Amino acid sequence: MRVLQLAAAVLLPLTALAAKKSPEERFSEAHAKPQPVKLDDRSYDALTKAPRDYSVAVLLTAMDARFGCQLCHEFQPEWELLARSWTKGDKGAESRLAFGTLDFLDGKATFQSMQLQTAPVMLLFHPTQGPHARPDKPMERLDFNTGINKADTVHQWLSRQLPDRPHPPIVRPIQYVKIAVTTTAVLGVITFLTVAAPYILPIIQNRNLWAAISLIAVLLFTSGHMFNHIRKVPYVAGDGKGGVSYFAGGFQNQFGLETQIVAALYGVLAFATISLALKVPRMADPKSQSVAVLVWGGVLLVTYSFLLSVFRVKNGGYPFWLPPF
Repeated sequence: MRVLQLAAAVLLPLTALAAKKSPEERFSEAHAKPQPVKLDDRSYDALTKAPRDYSVAVLLTAMDARFGCQLCHEFQPEWELLARSWTKGDKGAESRLAFGTLDFLDGKATFQSMQLQTAPVMLLFHPTQGPHARPDKPMERLDFNTGINKADTVHQWLSRQLPDRPHPPIVRPIQYVKIAVTTTAVLGVITFLTVAAPYILPIIQNRNLWAAISLIAVLLFTSGHMFNHIRKVPYVAGDGKGGVSYFAGGFQNQFGLETQIVAALYGVLAFATISLALKVPRMADPKSQSVAVLVWGGVLLVTYSFLLSVFRVKNGGYPFWLPPF
């Protein structure tokens, strides 16, 4: 007990001496430390109390894993980058701005006194005396509920709140690993293309390949593929009788499976037409040619008849039809 009393007697004069420090001494002491300064309740009160002839930007955060503050962890490196860049670019301290970080575990009393329920929150204390004093509004508050997680946004906010002062820019470190990885990847791709060009170019320049890709794309989009993605239509739906309905009634509605069926019908029609126009005329045997004409003609008739029946399912007033459907 006597040891505690002796320690208190020794520390009391030091505390009183610290309390009597002038604003210039407090700012010089804080600015001399690596930015941002790690604060607790006592150092926070000492740095932000009036009178002040300087500004203080304090980030109130909660980094402990128990609080689950993901935004705190995302913004912390950005905050440290902003503080280092500003201090390094303002070596003469002409902006009269100090940076500090107060974590919840180190500043519970401060959080409770301000009734803070969320984090992070940034407080900007304006000077109470001197040429930049703001006695009408000594403190500004920036909430991060809008999703701020980059130093550039906070830098712009600070620059607006601190007019007529230097605003050192943010200097991000050069990411040598990223540059090396990107360079290696680019060189690897160039090397691969150089070696594989004799094998890839014939495939890329193949007209039949591009014709097939174009045909598939045309069939896909004319059958309503984009409509499904925009409207988020169901794949199928019940018919109200315990069964499944594959086609939606009305020309302004459709199902996902309906699109695939219609695309398949269009594909069969296109393939039959191409065969009749290109393949059949090249047949040397007249009998085989006649059979092919009858077969592909029958495929066209049946497929188109089924397509018209689908139109009638979607709209009972559709007037056209072909046998056998």
